Amino acid sequence: MELKTPTSLVFGVNGERFELSNVDPSTTLLEFLRTHTSFKSVKLGCGEGGCGACVVLISKYDPVHDRVEDFTASSCLTLLCSIHGCSITTSEGIGNSKDGFHPIHERIAGFHATQCGFCTPGMCVSLYGTLVNAEKTNRPEPPPGFSKVSASEAEMAIAGNLCRCTGYRPIADACKSFAADVDIEDLGFNSFWRKGESKDLKLSRLPQYDQNHNNVRFPLFLKEIKPFVSLASEEHGWYCPTSLKELQGLFALNHANETRMKLVVSNTGMGYYKDNEGYDVYIDLRGISELSMIRKDRTGIEFGATVTISKAIETLKEESRGDFLSDYVMILKKIAEHMNKIASGFIRNTASVGGNLVMAQRHHFPSDIATILLAVDSMVHIMTGTQFEWLTLEEFLERPPLSLDSVLLSIKVPSLKLSESESSEPRGRFLLETYRASPRPLGNALPYLNAAFLAKVSPCKDSDGTVIDTCRLSFGAYGTKHAMRAKYVEEFIAGKLLSARILYDVVNLITATIVPKDDTSHAAYRSSLAAGFIFQFFNPLIGNPERITNGYLNEHTNLSSVKDFGLTENRKQVHHDKTPALLSSGKQVLEAGTEYQPIGEPVIKSGAALQASGEAVFVDDIPSPKNCLHGTYIYSAKPLARIKSIKLSPELKLDGVRGIISSKDIPNGGQNSGSKSSFGEEPLFAEEIAKCVGDRLAIVVADTQKLADMAANSAIVDYSLENLEPPILSVEDAVKRSSIFQLPPFFVPSQVGDVSKGMAKADHKILSAELKLGSQYYFYMETQTALAVPDEDNCIVVYSSSQSPEYVHANIARCLGIPANNVRVITRRVGGGFGGKSLRSVTCATSCALAAHKLRHPVRMYLNRKTDMIMAGGRHPMKITYSVGFKNDGKITALELEILVNAGIYVDCSPIIPRNMIGALKKYDWGALSFDIKLCRTNHPSRAAMRAPGDVQGSYIAEAIIEKVAATLEMDVDSVRSINLHTYTSLKAFYEDSCGEPHEYTMPLIWSKLNAFANYEVRVEMVKEFNRTNTWKKRGISRVPVMYEVTQRATTGKVSIFSDGSVVAEVGGIELGQGLWTKVKQMVAFALGAVKCDGIDGLLDKVRVVQSDTVSLIQGGLTAGSTTSESSCEAARLSCDILVERLKPLKEKLQKEMGSVNWETLIIQAYAQSVNLSASSFYVPSTNSSRYINYGAAVSEVEIDLVTGETRCLQTDIIYDCGQSLNPAVDLGQIEGSFIQGLGFFMLEEYETNLDGLVLVDGTWNYKIPTLDTIPQKFNVQILNSEHHPQRVLSSKASGEPPLLLAVSVHCATRAAAKEAKKQLLSWSNLDGPDSTFQLEVPATMPVLKQLCGLDIVQTYLKWKMGSMGRNSNHL
Repeated sequence: MELKTPTSLVFGVNGERFELSNVDPSTTLLEFLRTHTSFKSVKLGCGEGGCGACVVLISKYDPVHDRVEDFTASSCLTLLCSIHGCSITTSEGIGNSKDGFHPIHERIAGFHATQCGFCTPGMCVSLYGTLVNAEKTNRPEPPPGFSKVSASEAEMAIAGNLCRCTGYRPIADACKSFAADVDIEDLGFNSFWRKGESKDLKLSRLPQYDQNHNNVRFPLFLKEIKPFVSLASEEHGWYCPTSLKELQGLFALNHANETRMKLVVSNTGMGYYKDNEGYDVYIDLRGISELSMIRKDRTGIEFGATVTISKAIETLKEESRGDFLSDYVMILKKIAEHMNKIASGFIRNTASVGGNLVMAQRHHFPSDIATILLAVDSMVHIMTGTQFEWLTLEEFLERPPLSLDSVLLSIKVPSLKLSESESSEPRGRFLLETYRASPRPLGNALPYLNAAFLAKVSPCKDSDGTVIDTCRLSFGAYGTKHAMRAKYVEEFIAGKLLSARILYDVVNLITATIVPKDDTSHAAYRSSLAAGFIFQFFNPLIGNPERITNGYLNEHTNLSSVKDFGLTENRKQVHHDKTPALLSSGKQVLEAGTEYQPIGEPVIKSGAALQASGEAVFVDDIPSPKNCLHGTYIYSAKPLARIKSIKLSPELKLDGVRGIISSKDIPNGGQNSGSKSSFGEEPLFAEEIAKCVGDRLAIVVADTQKLADMAANSAIVDYSLENLEPPILSVEDAVKRSSIFQLPPFFVPSQVGDVSKGMAKADHKILSAELKLGSQYYFYMETQTALAVPDEDNCIVVYSSSQSPEYVHANIARCLGIPANNVRVITRRVGGGFGGKSLRSVTCATSCALAAHKLRHPVRMYLNRKTDMIMAGGRHPMKITYSVGFKNDGKITALELEILVNAGIYVDCSPIIPRNMIGALKKYDWGALSFDIKLCRTNHPSRAAMRAPGDVQGSYIAEAIIEKVAATLEMDVDSVRSINLHTYTSLKAFYEDSCGEPHEYTMPLIWSKLNAFANYEVRVEMVKEFNRTNTWKKRGISRVPVMYEVTQRATTGKVSIFSDGSVVAEVGGIELGQGLWTKVKQMVAFALGAVKCDGIDGLLDKVRVVQSDTVSLIQGGLTAGSTTSESSCEAARLSCDILVERLKPLKEKLQKEMGSVNWETLIIQAYAQSVNLSASSFYVPSTNSSRYINYGAAVSEVEIDLVTGETRCLQTDIIYDCGQSLNPAVDLGQIEGSFIQGLGFFMLEEYETNLDGLVLVDGTWNYKIPTLDTIPQKFNVQILNSEHHPQRVLSSKASGEPPLLLAVSVHCATRAAAKEAKKQLLSWSNLDGPDSTFQLEVPATMPVLKQLCGLDIVQTYLKWKMGSMGRNSNHL
């Protein structure tokens, strides 16, 4: 068979033409953009389509309708060959520094919506795609400056994008600023307008937007390109058949040649099922018209298998359905609503309906689409070879996995079949409801369970009630191979009059039917969900047929709104829409400082617009030098094993693999050092024995990153356990075997008071209570990365994404055995660190340096997300045992703690954990405090510092104890908190080194101000009323304090003035997204302003802060602990002071001569007179200023769903003391972002491992950080500018880590809501007294919360209800 093979693939990127004749079909668009173009705004964040960092806009010309289709897509999954004839737009293509930024970029910057900036370009493109498509609608023309997009759509545009820094609120505000229906007064703090200005003035200050900004300008040269291309080479083939006959011919050809073949539509399935093997032939099915059609007639709607999910949703929502029955319209709308929660918009835009079903059939993917289409009796059309057949979806799913020559052609949603009875009896109605319980309400997360129920119901002729004529009940994603119907339950309920008794039987049958396989996680929870969904569907129908109209329940938008038979009869259930109209809002109260201008002003973050356009350069954006190689780790899969050999799979084609680098390759005189600190050293590679899962064994070096990853995945490691003791895999085992890291004396925290005397004073005691805390992964958007380039004379230059370039520098010299002056380490910016790039980055950079040194080639590494997650270590898990004594009024008299910390195999930074933990725990006056903290050495990956290391655990322990005391005394927990807050006298006893002066203790002020700011007391009563009147949702509210000790570190600075008056500053601190450069820039402008010459007001714009270079500026130290910004500012100020002293005599002389002198003239004269205009300094904080306490408090209110265990954070109010803020906009971002990261720890993020310590969550599919739909719906922050603190840097205080601890307020509020749920559950069981001393685990995920609320809550309720009805009838 002859195939026409066009010679080239043609497409455009930002208007630039690309024509390629030889393409590896496995190449993704992201790979091409990052390695073969200058456009680096598309970032690799996950490689799974789960983060949005790589989103691009794809524009495709439709010659039939002469129009351009625009849609966003994940470039990490989009195969390059699939974009033939398309135009690609990246964030640089929207706007840039050369051609002018787009209003999106300018508003993102002006709303202070960037921090590290790694995710920002993807956010911008997601929003841009939404604006482009909104302008194509026939909606009314918006007012000038706005788009046709709605505020809700603008917010939803970024609902699938991940950000680890900002907390999302400012990004959402920037998006909503484009919406015609937005109330501009509701938009948050920004740099465009000031408080009190008129609405018109505010609008005029926004960067102006009009439709011309969305003119993508589809290149004319692409309109002439044929839509599909076939490419063939000796090694690979990419074919695009245009008919089923052509496809059959390709199948026959490949069968004869025994080639490895892959059918593709959009390739999004690769995000879940990774391609670990190569294919010879790729067949693109999109050119076959039968597979892309949508057909509508009276028999139903048929979708071709390649129709995208977004296109299917759009079709299902169309209003022109006059030929259909109204119930059918309802069903189609419900299907569309559910499909909108599958994946994220940029995945739905390319993922096909057929591909989703084939993954479910062939690989048992937990598909929502399969479940909902199964409930509506869908059909599928299959081609196998040359045979065609129609099957029910049920038959299709139950067949053996499709063979490679089988193709799903189309899916049909049939119209409803109603009996044509002419009797006068009321006609039955069809009802459909779909359900999913997942960690994220808006999708972008696999469900724990999904379900869809279709029922035909009719009023009972003989009594007031509803008869279930027929029903189809489908369930999926609960550990079975595919979605299934509960047929026995369907048969049981068919024809029955619905009652509480019948529903009780149905619920029990469902629980017995929906039984996950033994190895399924949260099995009992999933069965409980099935019971809950069935209850939600049928309960409103009991005795209320008149409430059904047009397939809906009257007065409700969906059937999940359950009629409340609970504590107050006939009271309506308060119901929230499944998808709220707006996801976020908030108010920000802060004051700009005026004393040290421009210090104290909310200046836009340095480089924010560059971050938005994608022009800001990260390590992996640096173009690869000539002959650059790429490395990937081979790591241990055993917790303790002898390494006998490491080989690559013989099946792997080794062309391009350059070697394996291990400890044997360390040069003479060098050391096997992976990192070294004052606490200890970690080897770079295991030398003979691997000591934990994830222990580095070697790196594979290859010509490309893809090839290196494939080689590492194929590595065969020969292990031996001979003559080795069993590994230590628990803290208890570590204690038993005396495997403990010793604490340096300086890091041993001090005890307070006499615990035995305190216990003697107590009226009550809780003895030996236990708590456990797990780990948390950093999820920096940029994983560990470095680039090492050999230089002349045995020197090496290393570009590292590191919080500690100084440590990287020293370790590379140590490992290679070369002088430190042969090494140069450069760090410009870091794409998120959170502590994970302090010592952990050292090993990555050293590995690259060793490989580059050995192979004499540049070598770079960019760890894939899975490897990074397995090796990262993360936050320290721990086991806590405590005893506490307290008075009748809740005043605690003594606390005794035993804490076992799992530090992992190497010491890393673990010695800081005890002091940090006790420092945060001491926020309450415990009377007396004693503790025994052991750092347990286990055969787990080393734990490392993560934002607020130890502090967040200590704060949680304090709150858990307070909660337990309050529950034991049956007291209001807020009263117990209040009575145990410090007086200044007790503060001095607990924080003798850092308590400061009495006026610096602002906690009492914050505590009372928060009461008013959050309207706390009124809301407490409102929560009580809500809980009294609602059965299936409960609310909780909690107010918590935080006290956080920080220590300033010594750091270095250098400021130089060029002859034109522009200024460059270098500091030891690294820009991680925390605004360090911005604050330093402000400080330099302020400090140089002391020269007091004309034109000094514009100095801020003349200052540039540049990258860290360990040769240019030594002793940079470690950027950590929240205080590096202020230390760097002070180092810069000291340098400026030197320059001012040098310039002042000249300025005074010139003033006498000229009358006045401006800045530029002064500097020109200084150059002419050989004044040294470069000064460096080393800031060393004094002993009385190095340590201080940060204060803050938060109120959080949550609502929990008792059926699913879902928690929604309704509102959070924070007051935080920043001292005199150096930049309140930057500090606000730190407060919000830190809080949301804490919310992830307490509520969402499960960093699970198996018994060996192997991380089980290794990507975006199973590790869920907060998203826009999981943050507080109202997020209010007030920055308190407290009294002057002369020992601080211009009276400022830290903001990076302390607010993270305030997220425990969400956990405490959730516990309060769960307490109400348990109280209600016990009342239904006729048991006295609530079990209020329960412990809510961390994180309080949906399964955890559901367990507390009662896995059998529905059954218990129905039993209670039936008993109540029986008692009432007996009474009558």
